[in-house]
Amino acid sequence: MKQFSREEKAWIMYDWANSAFATIMLAAVFPVFFTGIAGGEGTLGSMWWGWGNSISRFILGLSAPVIGALLAYKGYKKRFFIGFMAFGILALLFLSAQSSWQMLLIGYILANMCWAAGNLVYDAYLPDVTTKDRMDKVSTWGFAMGYIGGSTIPFIISIVLILFGSNFGIDMTTAVRISIVLTAIWWGVFSIQFVKDVHHKFPIEKPKQSIGEFLNEVFGRIFATAKKITKNRGLFMFIVAYFFYIDGVGTVIIMATAYGAELGLGDVGLIGALFVTQIVAMPCSILFGKLSEKYNNISIIIVAIVIYIGICLTGFWMGFGLETGIHGYGFATVLFWVLAFLVGTVQGGIQAISRSTFGKLVPAEESGEYFGFYEIFGRFAAILGPFLYATVLSITGRPSFSILSIIFIFAIGLIILLINRKHIHISRS
Repeated sequence: MKQFSREEKAWIMYDWANSAFATIMLAAVFPVFFTGIAGGEGTLGSMWWGWGNSISRFILGLSAPVIGALLAYKGYKKRFFIGFMAFGILALLFLSAQSSWQMLLIGYILANMCWAAGNLVYDAYLPDVTTKDRMDKVSTWGFAMGYIGGSTIPFIISIVLILFGSNFGIDMTTAVRISIVLTAIWWGVFSIQFVKDVHHKFPIEKPKQSIGEFLNEVFGRIFATAKKITKNRGLFMFIVAYFFYIDGVGTVIIMATAYGAELGLGDVGLIGALFVTQIVAMPCSILFGKLSEKYNNISIIIVAIVIYIGICLTGFWMGFGLETGIHGYGFATVLFWVLAFLVGTVQGGIQAISRSTFGKLVPAEESGEYFGFYEIFGRFAAILGPFLYATVLSITGRPSFSILSIIFIFAIGLIILLINRKHIHISRS
């Protein structure tokens, strides 16, 4: 990474640090373990998993604008970052010691809120560490390093423990607990460079006033930022579209292994398929950054959404075929691995380009406040998908219909971008 500055490298490395949480806790190891503990062979585990994710994102969504407004003041950005990271790590350590599914869910909700809140602060630092013309490159490299390092290495160790731990007297529960502790350690150790080298470039001094007056000022900044966003049609329509399509992306990440488990696909195959996603996502994330040098960011996002719609349709066919006996587990397993590959081609890229696109659309000196709204749209969106998935599943008892319902969310985001793309002006300087 010789082409990056010291601050850019430190910022990128936090993706390396926190992506272990995304892979082990959100996508692969913990979802399989939790749904098994909470629901056995039925669908109850997936329903609680969907609702638990919705609860954690709902709470963060409510608090995101306040956090974003506070980030504008001198010293607050770094304090919030360290605080969320520390409490998130403690929540993981608490989680690793629990055995009942209820306590596992509570621990996960706490850890997930802290992880997501930390990412809010992390994203808001992007305009501090680089310039608009480099945002796509820095953002996509962040996701790429997250996949290849923070996800892959802890993930490999977790797989080895799960598959071969019994040879050394380590059962599944112990293997998962070790994986959770490993996630916490990885998160903490590789965040040190960020804490040392990344700094807030555009802080404002906190005025000397009473707590009540300070809170009035904070909420005044929130409403002022909201007013600016709604007056800028391009920015507003982009963030509304983001609300919907990133919901679909988050739902696929969160519910993929739970979906496969409900259909009866083996744990080993599920985790192996997720490993394929991680490997494919690394070069494809960088590719999105290269594509942004030649093509408009919105066009790239639109193509990625279309691919996701195709992924959901394929996932529906896989599940529907198993439910109705059209095809067997062998064919379904092959389809799941194909889906894992396809998800890897767009998962990191669409998130990275969305982040840098928003960073280009907002003033750098007010990045914290704007990213607070970026996060509220992103986190509230992540409520809709898992809730929709869990609710459709509870009504129909058919996982295939649950995954099909996610297409509706992607389609709304796609339509909004297609209608408003000419109003979204992205500056490169």
